[in-house]
Amino acid sequence: MIIPSIDLQNGRAVQLEGGKEFKIDGGDPMPWLRRFRVAGEVAVIDLDAAMGKGSNAPVIEALLREGRCRVGGGIRDVETARSWLDRGAERVILGTAARPEILGQLPRERVIAALDAAQGEVMVHGWQTRTGQRLDERVRELAPHVGGFLITFIEREGRMVGIDQERIAELVRLAGDVRITFAGGVACADDVAAIDRLGGDAQVGMALYSGRMELGDAIAAPLRSDRPDGLIPTVVTDLHGRSLGLVYSSRESVAEAARTGRGVYHSRSRGGLWRKGESSGDWQELFQIRVDCDRDALEFVVRQHGAGFCHTGTAGCFGALPGLPSLAATVARRKEQAPAGSYTRRLFDEPGLLDKKLVEEARELAAATTADEGTWEAADLLYFALVKMTSLGVSLDQVEEELRRRSLKLDRRPGDAKPEDPS
Repeated sequence: MIIPSIDLQNGRAVQLEGGKEFKIDGGDPMPWLRRFRVAGEVAVIDLDAAMGKGSNAPVIEALLREGRCRVGGGIRDVETARSWLDRGAERVILGTAARPEILGQLPRERVIAALDAAQGEVMVHGWQTRTGQRLDERVRELAPHVGGFLITFIEREGRMVGIDQERIAELVRLAGDVRITFAGGVACADDVAAIDRLGGDAQVGMALYSGRMELGDAIAAPLRSDRPDGLIPTVVTDLHGRSLGLVYSSRESVAEAARTGRGVYHSRSRGGLWRKGESSGDWQELFQIRVDCDRDALEFVVRQHGAGFCHTGTAGCFGALPGLPSLAATVARRKEQAPAGSYTRRLFDEPGLLDKKLVEEARELAAATTADEGTWEAADLLYFALVKMTSLGVSLDQVEEELRRRSLKLDRRPGDAKPEDPS
């Protein structure tokens, strides 16, 4: 699959040719991140830190709050690597620090070793220093210690000259079960598809920034269909993972969806593109396009706006959607529609009432001693927590994302209870 790349210098997204010659100033990296995250993980590389010329840490921290990123550049010790993992990086990319004695202190599955090679020889220090070590030898040495490799072909980097499929196949075989991401030379969506067929991923920067490659084309490139019409079954889910329905996608519709950031599919009844909500107003905000393991099905992760996904007016094509998200939606509606004097209206309007109920229900849940009591009191507490969240403008998916980010942390707080306020 494609791994879009954001290279940072002086807080801006840039593209260099051969790692040296400045080619493109992409400006503010945040719009690029919001565009690229539809493909999944995004590689964020701090070129200033890598070259010892500064740091883009505050910029990267902001990007981590908006999308799932693997972070590299200037990570030369265990402490820095762990710090980025604690700040929400999905994985860290280590270059010269990718040594067994350092890698052994980090979670293997969250570490990528970056190997830069020119004509098969590993290069370090910004591609300036020859090591005399062959790339194949380095891959064999590090494979037991890392969860992935980022291999950059220096002679091809930033030049969009195409890929060496035979060499890529050799390296994939050599790495075994360790996934390799390849950078350098990727020029078109067909290159992405070829690398995927060989068992690797393609990290792409220049081709995307220059407009030579469309992100949606690259996402769709590895797809294959067993249908006569070539369409791809597509499961549409919300941000909570609940299924909204089944539709079909074409390469054209995937490209349009990625370009516009909306739910766009293929209409089998009318033919051509179906831009969800174009006539009904029930449009979809697209967050991610996921490709399944066999490359013959898609998942669109969306935020549904309007009445719902189904043409019958329900939230999903399988009927009403279950779970806390539905309760949260009900609470949000009640905030706007509850009549004056109702209990819901009082919770939103009466100073102190909601806060007292939250404390009361938390104490009752803490005092529960049976499963039935725990179920009853937890339900009460969750309801009042959702009311509080709604009053603050906090959505359930924001809370879920915060919990996901916390799950990535390596360093944990002791978790001791705070002293009670005597007042």
